[in-house]
Amino acid sequence: MAQIAIDVLWFLIGIIILAGVVYLAIWVIEQFIQPLPQKVVQGIWVIVLLIALIALISIIAGGGFRLPRVGMFDVGVLALA
Repeated sequence: MAQIAIDVLWFLIGIIILAGVVYLAIWVIEQFIQPLPQKVVQGIWVIVLLIALIALISIIAGGGFRLPRVGMFDVGVLALA
């Protein structure tokens, strides 16, 4: 039970970092390139939310969350499972 709590805390930290990076990327694009339509910004946040929900369900189910392998390189690990 404690391991699930630790995994959820790491998940929350990861989500905060991911949201910050996405927000910063959207801000940079809107400030220096061109403003994005509101539907595009909403679509980006929906994709981030879906990825977060899939990761959270995987963590709660006990499997942890691993990003997929690309070729012979491992993209990374989101949870310490």
